[in-house]
Amino acid sequence: MTWETLATLSTATVRRHGRFVVADLAGHHLTIATSVKNGGQADHVRHVVNHQSCEGAGHDARFRFITDLGQEGYQDRVCDEVGLPRDATAVMGTAANMNYVAIATEEDGGVEVSAIVTAGVQTNAACAGDPASWRETSVGFSKVVMSAGTINTILLLNKPMTAPALTRAVVTMTEGKSAALQRLAVPSCYSEDLATGTGTDQFCVAAPLNADPPLTSASPHMKVGELIGLAVRRATAEALRWQNGLEPSLTRGLFHALGRYGVKESDVFERLTGLLDAADLELLKKNGKAAFYEPLVGAAAHALATVLDRVRHGTIPPSAAPDAVIHQAATLAASLAAQPDGWPRFRARLHAQAAAEPSTLVLAAIALGWSAKWRQS
Repeated sequence: MTWETLATLSTATVRRHGRFVVADLAGHHLTIATSVKNGGQADHVRHVVNHQSCEGAGHDARFRFITDLGQEGYQDRVCDEVGLPRDATAVMGTAANMNYVAIATEEDGGVEVSAIVTAGVQTNAACAGDPASWRETSVGFSKVVMSAGTINTILLLNKPMTAPALTRAVVTMTEGKSAALQRLAVPSCYSEDLATGTGTDQFCVAAPLNADPPLTSASPHMKVGELIGLAVRRATAEALRWQNGLEPSLTRGLFHALGRYGVKESDVFERLTGLLDAADLELLKKNGKAAFYEPLVGAAAHALATVLDRVRHGTIPPSAAPDAVIHQAATLAASLAAQPDGWPRFRARLHAQAAAEPSTLVLAAIALGWSAKWRQS
């Protein structure tokens, strides 16, 4: 294989060929990883592999191939394919394209942290506590699904860490990943919550074993914890930008904000039929991108989603919830109409929808705002 060097770090070299990204560790390291073989905490891992193991959807033949070999057998096959020793290699797999790998390095006072991340969240993003898709029992898995979204993280430090500090680094790394998803308002695919990760996330954290005094904490209160959070957050966001097109400015759209409450681009015009007259509906179809990505419309949509979240979580008392939601829906209508002074009128009209489920209320607000935009208030 002809390998492309992606990064030369003080403790590792990161290289890529086709479907594979490999971090070759320089010297002995203490690692903690999700790899089926050589996973958990170890001091003998010398190579970390991330690779595209399948396509994101419909790749049943590849899924059967992996299943037939078994996880350990498949990892052996991966090691053989890239010419690495089976007993010293940790392996991660994903449907993400390795050409979208993102690398971020943060440094302070001689401490260097590098995060190497691939990420995809469109079909498998989840919030901790969401309904699960499978169960492991004494006889195996009662249901197995192939999920297309995964966030894989290789975290490399240039200073030794105690075993507890290395474990704490996993917590800080995970919080950094979740912070990136929070900033992008990534929705769960399984509930109305925002995602904290995916159901198949994997990682390997590595710190060198040398004569330097080991770091004893990776808490966010410590500078190394800050570096871990920054590097992981930055690399995760960059990987999602390339893999899923999650550019921050594009997440302002109405469907991104309210899709988890049933407002979907795929059926919005069908659902608006009957709420808008034919001419207004046709005009909206021709200008949908401009309307649904308008900045104030996006702001109102995200504000409405946040209020709906707070209602679900009990922050807002039930007696005040209808008014709180209607206020945001009226702002959405006024923003779409470009008639801020019309807010009281829109609010009064939308009160008839106070008992409606969220997507019905949003559709009513869209119809109300769009039908008013080119008419005198």
